Amino acid sequence: MGIQEFIQNEVLLSRFKQAQIQVLVVYDPDRLYRDLCLELATPKRRVVDASESSIESREAALAALQELGQPNPPLEGLLIYVPAPAPQTDEEKQRDPFSLYGACGAVFPASDGDEYRSLCLRAKAEFRTEIRRIFSEHPMPSFAVIDAVGYGTGWPTLQALLGVESARGILFALLAPSDTQQTALKGQEAWVPEAKALFQSTLGLDLLTRSKTWEKIADELWRFLLFSEFVSDLPGQAQALPPALKDVPHAGLEAQPLVSDLCERLRNDQRTQALYIERAEAIERELNLPEHCRAIQDLGERDTFPFEERAHLLQAVDALKGDDVDRLRHILDRHKGAIWMGKGENQAQWLLVSAAVSLLQSCDDFERQLPDHGSSQQSLIDFYVGSLREVDRLQREFEQAAGDYIDADGQMAPVMAQARTAYRRLVDSVQSLFIRHLETSGWPPLGYLSNGDVFDRLVAPILQQSGRRVALFLIDALRYELSVELLKKLADVGQGAIQPACALLPSVTLVGMASLLPGAGQHLRLTQKSGKMLIALGDRPLASVTQRIDVLRQHYGQRFAENPLADFVHGKMDLPGTVELLVLRSSEMDSDFESNPEAAPSLVGRTFQQIRSALHKLYSLGFREAVIATDHGFYLNTSSGAGDVCAKPPGNWINVHERLLLGDGVTDTDNYVLSAERLGVRGDFSQVAGPRAMVAYRAGQWYLHGGASLQEAIVPVIVLKLEKVEDRFAKQPTVTVQYKRGATRVTTRLPVFEVTASAGDLFSMAATVDVMLEAHDAQGNVVGEAKPGGDVNPATLTLSLMPGQTAKVTLKMDLEFEGPFTVKALDPTTLTAFDQLDLETDYVV
Repeated sequence: MGIQEFIQNEVLLSRFKQAQIQVLVVYDPDRLYRDLCLELATPKRRVVDASESSIESREAALAALQELGQPNPPLEGLLIYVPAPAPQTDEEKQRDPFSLYGACGAVFPASDGDEYRSLCLRAKAEFRTEIRRIFSEHPMPSFAVIDAVGYGTGWPTLQALLGVESARGILFALLAPSDTQQTALKGQEAWVPEAKALFQSTLGLDLLTRSKTWEKIADELWRFLLFSEFVSDLPGQAQALPPALKDVPHAGLEAQPLVSDLCERLRNDQRTQALYIERAEAIERELNLPEHCRAIQDLGERDTFPFEERAHLLQAVDALKGDDVDRLRHILDRHKGAIWMGKGENQAQWLLVSAAVSLLQSCDDFERQLPDHGSSQQSLIDFYVGSLREVDRLQREFEQAAGDYIDADGQMAPVMAQARTAYRRLVDSVQSLFIRHLETSGWPPLGYLSNGDVFDRLVAPILQQSGRRVALFLIDALRYELSVELLKKLADVGQGAIQPACALLPSVTLVGMASLLPGAGQHLRLTQKSGKMLIALGDRPLASVTQRIDVLRQHYGQRFAENPLADFVHGKMDLPGTVELLVLRSSEMDSDFESNPEAAPSLVGRTFQQIRSALHKLYSLGFREAVIATDHGFYLNTSSGAGDVCAKPPGNWINVHERLLLGDGVTDTDNYVLSAERLGVRGDFSQVAGPRAMVAYRAGQWYLHGGASLQEAIVPVIVLKLEKVEDRFAKQPTVTVQYKRGATRVTTRLPVFEVTASAGDLFSMAATVDVMLEAHDAQGNVVGEAKPGGDVNPATLTLSLMPGQTAKVTLKMDLEFEGPFTVKALDPTTLTAFDQLDLETDYVV
């Protein structure tokens, strides 16, 4: 293949196919590519030449763009040739009439790799030395000069058998042949002498095997290629090799560019990634590399073999323990897209380290900022609402990563301990300030919305106007930082805003949900009977959900209806047209945290998806307003130890959820004791007490709420104006799911899938598509969910893909499930399937 054909097929046309773009602008100030661009014109592909007339070319480009934007466009692509340098600055782009076309699609050259010299080196990878020499003598050699490089060196039998021309293409085909190529290689042996000559001239490899079969030759070629890359990446290269590996054949310096090029192509090509992993693992075992290389401290930059990835993980852990942030970031960035991330277990470890780093750095930053924001109760609350709540998000995401990882060998224990200790240290400092202000200023603070006034101030006024319909979501345990993440995912539903509210104490569900009823701010009371706390609205007891709902039903009659959120989403409710106030209840998050706090962070996304789906459905039913409120927040006490418990102060107390006491007593060093009136508690109790620290009155408590802290008592209220969801795509995007080159069985409970999005049309090329990946059994039950982290949003368990983007997603399979299942890529709003795969478990253990 000549250099002109290489640029046409492997660069320009390949860019159309790989990125799913429809518009490509080629900037060429040297007028080198004009003829080859014009040759790419077809009835389906328009080429506009801007070198003759600027006005006519602009008109032609605009007309072609309009054709591409039609529902069934007659064109498949538009290439615009501009004989000028590509604009770099915003000012240059404003002056360039063709920059908007680049924004719609892509631009060539896009990087240093698109320079003419780089293209020539890629096209003639086996003759890099000669190419470099030519460019040193002439900055812009002609196509003919480049094509003459290597002329006369041919491998006609191999070229005919494999259907490729270049030496690089032949080597790649011998390493990873298609089915047709493999059949051709096995059908005869005439190609073997040519292959030996090719290996010797391009790689410096003298075959040791006397076999003439493709399998044996491929085995040796793979071993030589991968070991050569491994050696070239070692600092000191061959001199760093242990004695046992000194005699293993590997390439010399002159062949290293070709070796690296082939290895990178094998790792990056989705068709060959699984084969690369299989081969690398086998070669590692064959050469016993982990044992022989045990003493090597620096294995270089690349992870040719899996044991290198393991070694770099340990280096990342060491850097984390040593607070070497720069080194740690360098290691993490380098492994972000590594091929070994295709193994779910490996990905889980790296995600855990990455989450720990983010949490540690955030704790350090906020510790430095805290003294500037702790002078008053108001400044501390504003600091929490504005930015400090971010550390709670990072801690939750870290605990998600920790909960999804089984640390069988204790390798990650230091990482988890260090991150948890840093978070606990920061929280203790914040809590100390919070309690100090609580003792001097009381609760709830002036100037903030009380949760007891949410209904009267935000919901009731809407219902005073006939015909307006509002939905009130009562979401148990919606911590403030979670609401910020939720609102981000509701951007397509309408205009929304969050305001902080102060939960009533004790911050438990019984009190918090009652506080969201009409008149609660004035009439909610706490009473006691037989040593237990009870709650009432005036004289009306509110001991159950039914009693709370009856309050609303009596107020609004046929204008009111309520339903569990999940039932509403799944169509288990007929909504009368008279309903103007619809209450949707969800307690799943609170239940998950109460019953299994370690796994609960990964389940938050389920509730978020239900809220999002419900809001879309509500708009279609005529609702234009929604309020999302909660009863209390929470604190994840994952760093608790055996002695991490508070003793009650002297007195006669009723213990509420191990975080707050109601009754009478005296203060001590470990507890605050304040009058009930000062803390906004009305009723039968004269005093309220609680631990000064973020601990409970019983050891081993992970999920803390009920007490007084920013995490427990500052809660969100989201007010939404619902809008019609515009169809962003004239033609729906395509989302595909792939697993290990078409494999039908999974051998691990953390299988990794590749999810790819393709543009539906020209106008959807700049839009993202949200995808939710799930595994369903034959009955439709969810038996596997996307593991949070990386491309998967930890709060919603969805990923957002641009057209042409591919993400690797790990599914966390249910430990109790085995058998056939279907992996589905779903639209998280409508739950329709973009694509699906039928698979079956085949676990090794």
